[in-house]
Amino acid sequence: MADSTPATDEGEAGDDEPAVPDIDLPGDAFDAVLDALADRDAGDPLRFEGFGVARDEDGGYVLDDVDRRTGLSERDLHAALDERAPAVTDWYAFERVVGEFGPRRAFVRWIEDADGETVATRYAALAAGVERAWGELKITATVTDRGERRYDVRHADDAGVPVDELEAHDDPLDARDLVTLDEKGRYRPLKTAPSLAGGWVFPDLGPRDLYETVETIYPATVANWHREREGNLDVNHWRETMERQSGIYGVVKTWDRGEGHEHVNWVAEACCDDSQCLKRREWGYDEDTDLDVDGGDGVFPCREPCSVVVSAARKWTRLESEQPRTYEFELTPSEKEQVEDIIDAVADGRIDEIREADAKEGANRYRTRFLRAKLFDDEGNLGGVPTEPDDE
Repeated sequence: MADSTPATDEGEAGDDEPAVPDIDLPGDAFDAVLDALADRDAGDPLRFEGFGVARDEDGGYVLDDVDRRTGLSERDLHAALDERAPAVTDWYAFERVVGEFGPRRAFVRWIEDADGETVATRYAALAAGVERAWGELKITATVTDRGERRYDVRHADDAGVPVDELEAHDDPLDARDLVTLDEKGRYRPLKTAPSLAGGWVFPDLGPRDLYETVETIYPATVANWHREREGNLDVNHWRETMERQSGIYGVVKTWDRGEGHEHVNWVAEACCDDSQCLKRREWGYDEDTDLDVDGGDGVFPCREPCSVVVSAARKWTRLESEQPRTYEFELTPSEKEQVEDIIDAVADGRIDEIREADAKEGANRYRTRFLRAKLFDDEGNLGGVPTEPDDE
C-alpha cells in the first residue's frame, strides 16, 4: 500500500487522520441511499462508518451522528451526506456497484484491505494507488473524486511502463487471447503456469470487470481463494481423483506403490513447485496422508490434481512399469557432474539463460555437444551401449 500523509477530512495535516482526497457525493450514490431508506421502516437506520441515517415518521430524515439531527429535508440530507462523502461512496461502491456477498466482493475488499482499515485510511491509500499481486499480475487500485474504484491490471514485469507503451484493453474477454501463448509463442496448457506473456494492460477497469479479467487470466482462482477463506474449499486428493479416471487414463489407478507413496511425491515435486505452477497445492495422497514435498506459496489454492498432472502421471505410470536394467558407462567426475547439471538446467527451464560463451556451465550448448561427440556412437548410444541389448 502506498504511503500517505496524515491529514484531516478537510485535507489539512492532522495527528491521527491520513490525507483523504476530496470526494464529491455523486447523484447515483445519493439516490441509492434514498432507495435503501425507502425499503426500511421509519427509524431503522442505514449505517455507514461513524454515523447512520434514517427516515422519521413525518417523512423527514434523521442524521445519527455525534450531534443527532432530526427533521432533515432531502436537500438537508444531501448536504449532510456530501460532507461525509467518503463513507457514503464507500458504502455505495460495495453495496451497489460490487454487489453480491461472494468471491467478487471479497476480492475487491481484499485488494484495498477494506476489512481491516478505516475509510479514511483506505481512501488516502487509494488516492496514491494500492498495489496487489495475484500470480504474475500487478493490480493497482485507485479512487476517483466521486469515490469510484478504478483498476489497472498488467503483468508484473510491466510495472512502471506507461500505458501508451503497452497494448491497452478494456474488455475482460480480451484476456482469453492474452493467456493462450507464452512470450515465445508456445501454447500454455496450464493457465496458472508462471509463463504469462506481458506487454498489455487493462488500464481502467471497474470492480466487476476487474473480477472477470482476473478470473479469465487465472480461471477459478478467486472463487477457490474465497472458498478457502470461508472454510468451504472442497479438496479432492490424489487417490480419489485417480479413482475417477477411466479410458486411457485408467492406468494411473494401477500406480499406487512405493514406501510413503513416493511416486506421488515425485509427481508433485515435478509439477506443483512454484517454478511450474502459481497455485498452492492443498491436496495430498488422501485425506489422512499428506505429501513430503512443499506445496508452494501461491495466494490461491489448488484443490485437486489438475489435468496436466493427471496426463503426466499417465505417461510416467507407463514408463515406471518398465523393468530396470543395469547399464555400465565410464564417466570422469566432471562428466558425471555435467550430466547432473544438464538435468537440473532442463528441469528448471534454465537452458535459455546459459550463454554460449559460458563454457564453465555444465549445460552449456557447446560443452554438451562436446560430451555427445565424445560419448555417443554412430547410432546415438551413450557409451556405445544400446538401450535394448542384443539377445545372446
